[in-house]
Amino acid sequence: MPTTPAVPRPRLRRRLLPVIGLLLLSPVCAEYLIGYDANVGRPLVLLGGLLILGPLYGAVALLIRETARRTGRGWPTILLLALAFGVVQAGLVDQSLFDPSYRDIDGWDGMRGPTLVEEIGVSADMGLTFLLGHTVWSFGAPIAVVEALAPRDLARRPWLGWFGTAAVAVLYLAAAYLVFDDHQSTGDFTASPGQLAGAAAVAALLVVVALTLPRRPADGTASGSARRAPSPWIAGGLAFLAAAGTAFLPPTWPGVAGKLAVLAGLAALLWTWSRREDWSGRHVVLVAGAPLVVYGLLSFVVEPLGDPVAPLLKYGGNAFFALLVIALVAWGHARCARGERAERTEPARPAAV
Repeated sequence: MPTTPAVPRPRLRRRLLPVIGLLLLSPVCAEYLIGYDANVGRPLVLLGGLLILGPLYGAVALLIRETARRTGRGWPTILLLALAFGVVQAGLVDQSLFDPSYRDIDGWDGMRGPTLVEEIGVSADMGLTFLLGHTVWSFGAPIAVVEALAPRDLARRPWLGWFGTAAVAVLYLAAAYLVFDDHQSTGDFTASPGQLAGAAAVAALLVVVALTLPRRPADGTASGSARRAPSPWIAGGLAFLAAAGTAFLPPTWPGVAGKLAVLAGLAALLWTWSRREDWSGRHVVLVAGAPLVVYGLLSFVVEPLGDPVAPLLKYGGNAFFALLVIALVAWGHARCARGERAERTEPARPAAV
């Protein structure tokens, strides 16, 4: 019986470019884009920070993506794994999920107090903000943008071998330990055993659910619904409005309910549209890029923590990162559009016997 020949792995140099891109873009979106850091206008310090933040965020994004693509799964798995790592980051590594006075940040208690659930020591609003931030900005959106920029034959395939995956995992563990040790040595808060066990259990459950979801086609589409998906710009515009709208809801119980309602509605729409045949990479990159653009714009009204930053440095840094993500999203959209045109003009291949 004839067998299908194995597809050769692309050369390391071609696979290395998207790997480096994700290692760098993930921490930029997670930490630098919103402009809360007092180093926003100090490019050399920000570059140096990537030595820790790259492994802390970029390595996780790579591990999430490799796990999903290597097991033949799609975006539901990627997002659940991203949420699991968000729980690990906020609940186990820096423990900001539980800390009543994290880094002595001004106004922390005011944001935490209105929706604090005393029994577990977690603010519902801050918990939702932290976990959604990691799921979307730290991991999910950077993965989507870098996949859109990758060559067509690499976009849905693994980029790392087993050695590379193990090396990335070691980098992450080292960075996570350094961050954990820094918080323990410079702060005066440690989460209780119950809080740590609860966070670990939630993260483990999310990983199990993510890896039991059905496998999906390599192109990320699913059903053959004859109904057409809306324009990629409409899908991206709704994602932009949802991200912008939830950013201005107050840290109260009605605000939490509003955020959940908006997110649930958007998720239902995107799930429905993504099951249609004409859902494409352009839809994915614009939906993922929308919250990045929102963060880039909001950075201009965010006051950096710590000492005041000179306006020229602050707004210059804000403009650089905002224009960077806008350019990357636009480039990714253009590459996806060219790829779709090329697919339509390619001659049909004979069916395999």
